[in-house]
Amino acid sequence: MSGLAKASDLHLLSYNIKMSIPFIDLTRFEDHFLLRWSEKVAELSKKASFIGGYEVEIFEQRLSDLTQVDNVVTCANGTDAIQLALRALGVGVGDYVLVPNVTFWATYEAAVNVGAIPITIDVDLIDGGVDLSAFILAAEKYQPKAAVIAHLYGWATRNLDFIRTFCKDSNIFLVEDGAQCFGVQLNGQSIYKDALLSTTSFYPAKVLGGAGDGGAVFSNKKSIAEEVRRLGNHGRTSHYGYGSIGWNSRLDSIQAAYLNIALDYLPQRISSRRNAAKYYQNSLSTIGVKQILAPEFYEENGYCNVTIFEDFDLKRRVEKGLRDKNIGFGNIYPAAISDQPAIKSILHMGGRNSQKLCESILNLPLYPYMTEIELKTVVDTVASLV
Repeated sequence: MSGLAKASDLHLLSYNIKMSIPFIDLTRFEDHFLLRWSEKVAELSKKASFIGGYEVEIFEQRLSDLTQVDNVVTCANGTDAIQLALRALGVGVGDYVLVPNVTFWATYEAAVNVGAIPITIDVDLIDGGVDLSAFILAAEKYQPKAAVIAHLYGWATRNLDFIRTFCKDSNIFLVEDGAQCFGVQLNGQSIYKDALLSTTSFYPAKVLGGAGDGGAVFSNKKSIAEEVRRLGNHGRTSHYGYGSIGWNSRLDSIQAAYLNIALDYLPQRISSRRNAAKYYQNSLSTIGVKQILAPEFYEENGYCNVTIFEDFDLKRRVEKGLRDKNIGFGNIYPAAISDQPAIKSILHMGGRNSQKLCESILNLPLYPYMTEIELKTVVDTVASLV
C-alpha cells in the first residue's frame, strides 16, 4: 500500500466505510505484516529471548541512522524517556523546569516526578508551540535549569532554532519531547538531529507505534546517553554494581522486534499519512475551515489533522454531526495543563491562548491507508455542517 488507499483495492473496508469511520484505526496492516510478526514472536519465544539482545540492538542502530543522531537509548515508554533525559542532565528536587501549557500530561508529569518545579508556558496559536515571548520572560524571571518543549501535531515550533540557541546561551538544558514528530524533517534534516536531548514514544497510536508501550532518548553526546542507559537499567555500572539510583525502564525484545518490522513499512505509512493530511488541508480550506498548519520549513509526518472552530456553537454542531454519521474525531488537547484538577498550585506564565486553543481545536480522522472515499465522506460531512 502507498499514498491514499483506493476503495477498490480494499474490499474488506467497504462494510466499515458504510458503518463508521474511526478516529484512528490501528488494524490496517500491510500484506504479510501479521505473518512476519507471528513468526518473529515464535522465534523469540523458542529462544526465550525477551530482554535485550539482537532485536533491541538493531532497532537502536536503525533509529540512529534514521534520526541522524549518534546515540539512541530505548526505554519502557515515552514518559520515562523524558524523565530519564531530565535525570541524566542532573535535574532534580527544587530545580525549575519550563514546560508547555498545551501538551500531553506526561510532559508536565515527568518534571514533577524528578522533583522539579514546572512552570507552564502559554501556547503560540500560529503553530501550537510555546509562545516565544512567554518562554523568554519565564527564563529570565526564574532562571530554570531545564526546559521541555513538545513538538505537537507532526511538526514543531517555527522558533525551534531560536529556542535551541537561546537555551544554549542561557545555560538552560533543553529537552525536546518528540512523541508526535517521528519522521518529521526540518530543512531537509531529521528534526532530532541537532537537539541536545530529544525523546519519542512508541505508543501504538504514534507514527512509529509498537504493540505496547515503548520510548527512546536521542543525544549526540555519548556521556549523556550513557547516563540515560544506566538510569534506565537500575543505575548499573556492572551486573551487581550500582553507581546511581535508577529504575527499570528497558524496551523488551518483543516490542523491539515489532518495531523493527514496522520500520520496514514506515516510508509507506508516512507517505499515506502525508497524503491524507494534504487532502484535508486542500479540501477544508475551500469550505472556509481554519486549520493550524506546519511552518513552511517542516515536512510534517501526517500525525494528525488540526482544525479550529472559534465559534463554539458551530464546533458543537460539527461534533454532533460527525457523531450522527459515526465519524470519529478527537481533541488534542481538550484542556490546558494549568487547568487540570491534579494540580494544586502552579507557576504559570499567563495568557489565555492555551485555553482558547484547547476550547476550539478539533481533530478529524487521520491514519495510514485511509481511503479516498473515507476522506471525502469526512470532508463532505463537515462541509454540510459549517
